[in-house]
Order: sequence, then structure tokens, then C-alpha cells
Amino acid sequence: MQFFHTLKKPSIIPGFGLTLAFTLAYLAVIVILPLSGLFFKASALTLSEFWQTATSDRVMHAYKISFGLSFIAALINSFFGLIIAWILARYHFPFKKIVDAMVDLPFALPTAVAGIALTALYAPKGWIGQYLEPLGVKVAFTPLGILVALLFIGLPFIVRTVEPILQDADRELEEAALSLGATRWQTFRQVIFPSIVPALLTGFAMAFARGLGEYGSVIFIAGNIPQVSEIVPLFIVIKLEQYDYAGATAIACVMLVASFILLFIINWLQSWAGKNPAAA
Repeated sequence: MQFFHTLKKPSIIPGFGLTLAFTLAYLAVIVILPLSGLFFKASALTLSEFWQTATSDRVMHAYKISFGLSFIAALINSFFGLIIAWILARYHFPFKKIVDAMVDLPFALPTAVAGIALTALYAPKGWIGQYLEPLGVKVAFTPLGILVALLFIGLPFIVRTVEPILQDADRELEEAALSLGATRWQTFRQVIFPSIVPALLTGFAMAFARGLGEYGSVIFIAGNIPQVSEIVPLFIVIKLEQYDYAGATAIACVMLVASFILLFIINWLQSWAGKNPAAA
């Protein structure tokens, strides 16, 4: 009983016990049960079968494509998303509301529509692809096309996470740094940037996680060529179409565990950056 008393914080409005019970029950039904069922289904395989399914050459290449390109896309979006968030938070310019709405477009647009649109743009005879192909740059049906799709769907996570922090930042600290002789770059690096690192890492984690699970916007532009442009979610769908449910869940379990580990590391970095802003 003492344990629950230590968890309970003083509050004007009562309801800790009820809200905690509702939270645990809701998470159990929505999150824990489906994930438990995933591992239960994969247990139909023996250890050797599980290992063989999850580490075949074709699956390993799909892991590299999904994890590698999701990480690169989130990294690129972190840089450009920070710039966009800075512009939207700090400046007023014509058509700002339109630009602001465009950032949210990947949220509202069905992923299949996004994939078709990107393919139409970057296909060899597309509006942009027809000019890139003579230069030897092929986007559609290559890993580069997957990267473009992941950049498209991941950008809003960075912008919408960082923008509120920039809007709420204390301008007096910036003015004090400038008055003490700091350059604009020094002010940004030593005053502004440490305060937005936790939010930037949060946006990175969200964009990375979304990229790992993205399917609709990727399959059209990827071309889905085995060991060239095949992503893990597509490979899981292929297993399901072959009625290999145990094989599909085995690959899904690997993705789930790897994603948890990577997100745990990113969240730890976020917590560390929040407690050590000077080091950031």
C-alpha cells in the first residue's frame, strides 16, 4: 500500500485511482494484448525456424532498407524541419498560413495518394523524373525513391514538435546574450539550441518510427524489387498473402523488438539532453 501512496501526488481534483485503473486497462486492451498475440503466434515456430525466417538474405536486406532509410530520412528531416519550424515560429511573411498548412498535408493525405503522386513526379517519364533520368539520377523504383517518400511523410513530426518550443522560448535570454557580445551563431548554439534538443529528439523518434512502419506511400515508388527496394512491411504482407502467418509474425517480432530498443535509446538521449542542456 505504501507503494501506491508514493505514486499518488497531491491534487485539488481527486481521481488518481480511477484514472490510473482506466489508463492501465486501456493500454492493456489497445497495446499489450495485440503485441502479446504477435509473440504468441510467432511461438508456433521452433527456434531454428524462427531464426531461419527472420535472418534470410532477402529479409536482412529488407531490414537494412527499412531501418537505414528511416534513420537517414529522420536525420535529414531533423535539419530541414528545424529550419522550417524556425521560419514559422519567428517570422511573418506573405502566405505564411498556406505554408503552415502545407506542412500538415502529409498528415491529412492518404498514404496511397501520396505514393501515387510521388511516383507520378519521379517516374522516368514523370514531371521531375524525365529531367533527372538523363543526368543518371533514378528516383522511382530505387532506394532513393523510398527515401523521398519517407522524407515526405516524416517532415511534419519534426516541425510540429519543435515549433511550439521556439514560440515559447524566452527572447530575453537571447537579447541578453547579444548584449554581452555573443554573435548570432553563438546565441543560437549556446542559448537556443540546447533548449530545443529534447523536442528535436522527440520529433526524430516519431519520424523514425513512422518511417519504419510506412507502407502505402512507399510501395508505389519503391518498385518492390527483391534485395533492391523491398521494405519489411511489404515483406510481411507477402508472407500473409502466402498464408505464412507464423513467418510474418516472426519478422514482425524482430521489427518490434528492434524498434523498441532504438526508441528506448532515443528517449534516453532525450532525457539526458533535458537534464544536461549545456552538454547538448
